[in-house]
Amino acid sequence: MKVSKLLIAALLVIAIGAPIAGFVRDIKVPQSTIPTGEPVAFFHGPASGPITDHSELASLARADEWLNSPPLTASALRGKVVLVHFWTYTCINWLRTQPYLRAWAEKYKDKGLVVVGVHTPEFQFEKNIDNVRRQVKALRVDYPVAVDSEYAIWRAFNNNYWPALYFIDAQGRLRHHHFGEGSYEQSEMVIQRLLTEAGASGIGDDSVSVDARGFEAAADWTSLKSPENYVGYERTEGFASPGGAVRDKPRVYEQPAQLRLNNWALSGDWTIKRDAAALNKANGRIAYRFHARDLHLVMGPAAPGTSVKFRVLIDGRPPGAAHGIDVDEQGGGTVTEQRLYQLIRQPKPIADRQFEIEFFDPGVEAFAFTFG
Repeated sequence: MKVSKLLIAALLVIAIGAPIAGFVRDIKVPQSTIPTGEPVAFFHGPASGPITDHSELASLARADEWLNSPPLTASALRGKVVLVHFWTYTCINWLRTQPYLRAWAEKYKDKGLVVVGVHTPEFQFEKNIDNVRRQVKALRVDYPVAVDSEYAIWRAFNNNYWPALYFIDAQGRLRHHHFGEGSYEQSEMVIQRLLTEAGASGIGDDSVSVDARGFEAAADWTSLKSPENYVGYERTEGFASPGGAVRDKPRVYEQPAQLRLNNWALSGDWTIKRDAAALNKANGRIAYRFHARDLHLVMGPAAPGTSVKFRVLIDGRPPGAAHGIDVDEQGGGTVTEQRLYQLIRQPKPIADRQFEIEFFDPGVEAFAFTFG
């Protein structure tokens, strides 16, 4: 075992030596986009609201529906080590954590670990159970999923973030937590220790190795200077179209001659809603000045079963080798469902770039930009 791993192990003996259910609710980890040389814990989410009368694990009984599993209860899970994590399928921070969750579920399933994904939606369309089922399959979420569309389980855990990981021992006690991305080796050591405490043998101390690609690849933290930003008026920042946003009414917007870093603009006929911008007529555009390897956009057709073709440009040209997995080298793509689309993954050097997306048909809704 390396010296660094020995130090982590020593800290974990202290950290998980007793239940921390009361302690976890006092932790608030600041979000930062400044590279520090260590993995950055990126996460986001709304306030949890009032705590219910249910204990954390018992609250699983309040799931709206279960996917990949019959309903799981606290009594049925007694004797198992349980990793409960909160996710929502458009969250890039969770998507980059998913390879580890998948690997842990597979590696330790015969040793007594149960991974439970609690899907608590951020956007209204993520409450649509058909959307959730489709993304569970597309994103290879093979472990049990508790659908928590009304935030019942979220409130019982007093959770505030996606992703959030809660580690529960074989006696049903909450022993450890982690908010956001990173600290994967530490999290796996918690799993190993709790399984060993529960009597499992042959656990070892090796960490999983993942081959993360596409959405799941770790962010390029050293070059990331653009934070997540929303398109709806409730939470957006840096909107630069002249005259500002008109709420909930159609308006023809224009793009300014220049955009500053992390500013964005619309052009064409749009309606800016609380949580999204909806295109009313063909050939509307969104421009964004960003600094990151990856650019993603959460978007989808407003009407189910429809599609909208688009073209992406970077610095006024087709993206070529900088195209994301949802566009081709010429920047062409099609919006077919409500999800996160990876539009840019550029090779180095990373610099300030101007991104533009033009939609050739009306009927698209854009919700949020994320970067990596």
